[in-house]
Amino acid sequence: MKIVVIGNAGQLSYELVRILGENTICLGPEDTDITKEDVLSQTLAKLSPDVIINAAAYTAVDKAETDLALCHAINATAVENLAKYCKQANAFLVHVSTDYVFNGHKGSPYLPSDPIEPQGAYGKTKADGEKALLQLLPGASCLIRTAWVYSAHGNNFVKTMLRLMTEKPQLTVIDDQIGTPTWAKGLAEVCVSAAKNKTAGVYHWTDEGVASWYDFALAIQELALEKGLLDKIIPVLPIPTSAYPTPAKRPQYSVLDKTSAREAFSSCSPTHWRKQLSSMMDELEKETNE
Repeated sequence: MKIVVIGNAGQLSYELVRILGENTICLGPEDTDITKEDVLSQTLAKLSPDVIINAAAYTAVDKAETDLALCHAINATAVENLAKYCKQANAFLVHVSTDYVFNGHKGSPYLPSDPIEPQGAYGKTKADGEKALLQLLPGASCLIRTAWVYSAHGNNFVKTMLRLMTEKPQLTVIDDQIGTPTWAKGLAEVCVSAAKNKTAGVYHWTDEGVASWYDFALAIQELALEKGLLDKIIPVLPIPTSAYPTPAKRPQYSVLDKTSAREAFSSCSPTHWRKQLSSMMDELEKETNE
């Protein structure tokens, strides 16, 4: 089976290559233009993949509010282009979406079948991508929604917190947005399982458990001190969302229900986010000491 990964610079593509092997074909902006249907189709036709995993996304949530054209091109138009190619080439598409397609008002874990109502530009463009995929390729695609993704590679909340904890005398972190941190490695394992088994449908995948961004930050500091990634403790104080206004509105509660995913991807049992965070930070520690 020939698997092609779209995206070559992000956290997910990094983890996909670790699983699939160094010879995996990852298409980046220098290889093709995913926002142009004819260019993308020509590139893919030469490669003739059986399965495509789309790991490309515009994820700058606040910047998306003013950079809407590019955000829409990557998160919606490109997904439509990939779905069109897969439909005519009889290929399978694995696509990753986000908890930000939900409004955050439900108060209990979101099911894959729950109605979507994105609150910001990023979520709206991801929702448009979902709609195009499910309209064009419902039987030959796997849509996986995830949340709060981080990795030892690239920029993310974990690495930002570690940097700020060395630079600042104290930090304030939002404590009333609730979700689930997700190590990109576990997400990549599910994407590969979906690709190899051509598991069609809409699924949710995150690590286990729930947390606020404040809980997440405290765990990052505690584990980093244990592992020698930080050498001092600083105060980390909880604040409400109202005290830290951002251009984009974020869901207050976006925990995802993984019941159907646990069955569909039975070889990939989800692990508690704190344990996953510890494993990822072991990788960071190893890299730091090399």
